[in-house]
Amino acid sequence: MAGQDFLMEIACPCCQAKLKIDPETQSVITFEEHSKPRAISDIEAAAKALKGEGARREELFQRSVEAHRNSADVLSKKFDELLKKAQSDDPDKPPPKPLGLD
Repeated sequence: MAGQDFLMEIACPCCQAKLKIDPETQSVITFEEHSKPRAISDIEAAAKALKGEGARREELFQRSVEAHRNSADVLSKKFDELLKKAQSDDPDKPPPKPLGLD
C-alpha cells in the first residue's frame, strides 16, 4: 500500500471532523469525529445558571408589563399632539400634493 504515504488530511467544514482521503481512489480512508468540549462541567453550575435564568425572566416580564401599562398613556399623548398640530394648520389650505405635483 504505497498510496497510504500520500493521504491528505483535511477538516470537514461542517462538523470539523478530521478526514484522511486517498487521492488515487478519491475515498475517505479514516474519519475522526471532532471532540466538543462540554458546555457545563458540573451539575451544580448548571443548577445555579437555571436559577439565575428564572429571576432574569421574571424581571423581563415585569418590564414588559410596565411598558404595556404605560403604552396607553404614551399613545394618548402622541394622539393629542398630532391632533393639536392638525387643528393648528390652516383648514382652508389644501394638503400638499404628493411628489410635488402642482
